[in-house]
Amino acid sequence: MHQKIQTEVVVIGSGPAGYSAAFRCSDLGLDTVLIERHEKLGGVCLNVGCIPSKSLLHIAKIIQGAKDLSRSGVFFNKPSIDINKIQDWKTNIINTLTTSLYNISKKRNIRFIQGLAHFDNDHNIIVENNENQFDISFKHSIIATGSHPIKIPSLPMQDHRIWNSTDALSLKNIPDRFLIIGGGIIGLEMATIYSALGSNVDIVDRFDTFLPSVDKDISEVYIKSIHKRFNLFLNTHITNVEPKENGLITSMLINNISRDIRYDNILVAIGRNPNIKNLALNKIGVKLNDSGFIEVNNQLKTNISSVYAIGDVIGFPMLAHKAIHQSHIVAEVIAGKNHYYEPKVIPSVAYTDPEIAWVGLNEKDAIKSEIDYEASIFPWNFSGRANASNCTTGVTKLIFNKTNKQLIGGAIIGENAGELINEITLAIEMGCDAADLSLTIHAHPTLSESICLASEMFQGTITDLLNFKKNTFI
Repeated sequence: MHQKIQTEVVVIGSGPAGYSAAFRCSDLGLDTVLIERHEKLGGVCLNVGCIPSKSLLHIAKIIQGAKDLSRSGVFFNKPSIDINKIQDWKTNIINTLTTSLYNISKKRNIRFIQGLAHFDNDHNIIVENNENQFDISFKHSIIATGSHPIKIPSLPMQDHRIWNSTDALSLKNIPDRFLIIGGGIIGLEMATIYSALGSNVDIVDRFDTFLPSVDKDISEVYIKSIHKRFNLFLNTHITNVEPKENGLITSMLINNISRDIRYDNILVAIGRNPNIKNLALNKIGVKLNDSGFIEVNNQLKTNISSVYAIGDVIGFPMLAHKAIHQSHIVAEVIAGKNHYYEPKVIPSVAYTDPEIAWVGLNEKDAIKSEIDYEASIFPWNFSGRANASNCTTGVTKLIFNKTNKQLIGGAIIGENAGELINEITLAIEMGCDAADLSLTIHAHPTLSESICLASEMFQGTITDLLNFKKNTFI
């Protein structure tokens, strides 16, 4: 069946970027159509990304926490893992959220069309599924199609034992020996999950620097904390994977030393590419940058006046919270508001154990930008709450501009770092200086006190520990 539809706004993709854009457009009185190639709303993040990974990370955290309590005199039996029940629990979470999204879209009178979309011209989109074809005329379109995992062409990817992140999150099995290629956030989170469930995990990364977005003193805390749970090999190159009946024989060069190791499964987590292949962007002349992402201006408009783009398709950082913020801006721009996408900073979080979160400039950035800076580091072993909560493996680090005392960056490693980083983000956005942080009364005992205490260290006023400041013993 062929249907013709006219609308003010058509949104392609229903992940956090897409559904948020559609919802905001509707709230602003714009007639909106939302297109999704899959049957459910939510995109990668909700269905096979952020939400299922955080569900499994929650289980991993409880398992590891129970082990850690043995040092406090509380002992538990070894956990019994029922993969089917875990899958059911995870699926129920996803279904609850996707159903909620669909209901919200209906209440907002958004028309949802399932199918694969491509541009016919700069004001028309064709959408096809197994039963219907839709010819949609629009005033404005928003591309929010997300991204997909990068493959390694030299690997036998057709082998069912070689996974991408979607496969890993489906929890097909718990491998005895598990190799993760890629030491980024996805690889680290999967290592956290599978090591807690009982796998012997190796992570390999071809670079010799671990998490280059954070300073070495932060990454070293993490590396020390995980050495009993899984192995991390930097400067390592996979040269060959040979499928055998008893496993995947993997040849690798670790610091130029050759090794062959057998693994039950391999996860490829080396990054993601934008989902733009099927959109026929060349037909309407949408410009891409040198990395293959869609180019947009600070109002998220492409070089084609009727076409906007948000989220992963416009480049790094590929983060759901960045995409959601952009979705609100683009809807407001289309509605005629004079708004711009100009965040000072965007926080990043690795939901590992311990968590790692960072925002703004690190020391390397400050040096490169020739900023006269000072780093202030508060170790969590001096935190009352961290000691009481058995989470002293942690550090709060703030970066200040020494000239005006303003906060320009920060990083936290430790329990709930992903929650704590938001105060630092807000402080940078508001132009706070050290006094603003240190004179804000923080509840005690809390982990968030570490932010206040780190700022006091910078000022030389801290009383919770002995501090050397400018060669003065305080």
